[in-house]
Amino acid sequence: MKRYIDNDSVREFRRLVTKAGNVLIISHINPDGDAVGSVSAVKSYLFAMGIHSTVILPNRYPDYLEFLDNKDPFKIYSENPSEIIKLADSADLIIAVDFNKLERVDELESHILSSKADKILIDHHPHPDRESFSLIISQTEVSSTCELLFWLFKEIEDECGKIDKDVAVSLYTGMMTDTNNFSNSVSSSTFLMASDLLDRGVDKEYLQHMVFGGFSVSRMRLMGHVLLNKMVIIPDYCASYIVLTKKEMESFGFSEGDSEGFVNMPLNIKGVNIAALFTETDSHIRVSLRSTDDFSVNRLSALHFNGGGHERAAGGKLYIPVEKAGEYFEKSLRESFLLCKGVKTEKSQE
Repeated sequence: MKRYIDNDSVREFRRLVTKAGNVLIISHINPDGDAVGSVSAVKSYLFAMGIHSTVILPNRYPDYLEFLDNKDPFKIYSENPSEIIKLADSADLIIAVDFNKLERVDELESHILSSKADKILIDHHPHPDRESFSLIISQTEVSSTCELLFWLFKEIEDECGKIDKDVAVSLYTGMMTDTNNFSNSVSSSTFLMASDLLDRGVDKEYLQHMVFGGFSVSRMRLMGHVLLNKMVIIPDYCASYIVLTKKEMESFGFSEGDSEGFVNMPLNIKGVNIAALFTETDSHIRVSLRSTDDFSVNRLSALHFNGGGHERAAGGKLYIPVEKAGEYFEKSLRESFLLCKGVKTEKSQE
């Protein structure tokens, strides 16, 4: 099996962490399972080493991930900006996980950039920002940032501490959510990771229920509304899209994270290989894109949706009236379908 992290990076990570006294752990806006699992895993691993750390997220994470935040609660920038700014100023090490550019932390970006702390980036997205960090551990071949953290912790575990059950639960959760329960971006190393974590006490049935079950009644009714009334199929491009307005979400008592996984649902339909989800927010339309064949949603997002990501999973933003989102998506497909077809995967490009 390929070794994902070189010796120099392992040594530098160990050096920066062991000399730090006040560590800040951050991840991206609208944190998903991989983001929350990553910050939780890093915090638990540092705690086992006797190192104090604080987790900061730009805004709230989905309610179903609260079980990963049950000891020293994560701090949310949008709820108390002045406190977070002070924490950034006083940190001597900042560990950023699960994003490739600091703009992904939204309003936190300027405060992280102005901090005098050493900065580490650990991520699995392409094209990391190499100017803003002291150390970058980046690998696009792994399933998730949590998998990359697993292999990093395995490299240093004998000298710096063990991957205990708390760390294992966080890592498994992040990997499981980013692969949509082992259905995409999975390699043999992912199954080796899963096997190792199960041996360390992870209860996979419990985690699957926490993440993929146990939803609210309103979330399930929203999902039914989406499938019955909002899903549009575009047969000519083997594509589908869903547009959710603020008014609709409010009518179903929407909570952050309730639309998680909606973008994948059309891909269960025979003949649908490309899916898009557009959700209206106060300031923009949030875009989620997925594909299951050789169509690059990463390229489509970069061309038309002010974003990017992986070849098969990407995101972005739109600044147009929400009622025009579907028309815009169809126009984008017509203009760029051939440009985005037949691209090499990230793995084959390396």
